[in-house]
Amino acid sequence: MLGLKIKIYGRVQGVGFRFWAKELAEKLNIVGFVLNDKDGSVYIEAYGKKENLEKFLNLCFDGPPYAKVEKVKFDWVEDKDCFYENFEIKFD
Repeated sequence: MLGLKIKIYGRVQGVGFRFWAKELAEKLNIVGFVLNDKDGSVYIEAYGKKENLEKFLNLCFDGPPYAKVEKVKFDWVEDKDCFYENFEIKFD
C-alpha cells in the first residue's frame, strides 16, 4: 500500500488541524493517524490510493481555516504490511 509521512510546520496546533485531517482522510478513504508533535508541528502517516493521497497532501499545504502552514515536508513510502483500518487522532 502506498503511503505518505507528512510533517506540517507553522501555526498548526490548537487550530483543529488533527480533526480536520481526520475528516478529510475519512472522505478520501485514507487510513493512518495524525498527532501533535512535541516540536509544535503536526505529524501524519496516511495510506491509501495514490490519487487520494495526492489530494490529501495538496490540502495539507493550506490546512483548516485558522491554521497558518509555513512548511510541509513529506516522504512517499510503500508499506506492504499496513495494519491501519481507519484514520485516528493520537493524543500522545
